[in-house]
Amino acid sequence: MSTLLTLSLNKMPRRTLADLSRHERATVLSVLDDGPAADRLRELGLCRGTEVVFDRQAPFGGPIIFKLRGYRLCLRPSEARRVAVEASAD
Repeated sequence: MSTLLTLSLNKMPRRTLADLSRHERATVLSVLDDGPAADRLRELGLCRGTEVVFDRQAPFGGPIIFKLRGYRLCLRPSEARRVAVEASAD
């Protein structure tokens, strides 16, 4: 039975920073992938347990601004899709 539960949890859609709505809060679960880009996201403070707030996005699908750890961080949507999050209860 636990195998079935594990399989169903793995099939759940994973939310990323790019999926958040304006002013929505989320907690970082992990940075997906490895490599220099993922390392840099972690260095910028996007590590497990960090609370992030979607602030705003530039027009036409441009960069997204997030608030975290007392500062604002601007990421391309492709970079924001590398960070798995879980919605926070307000």
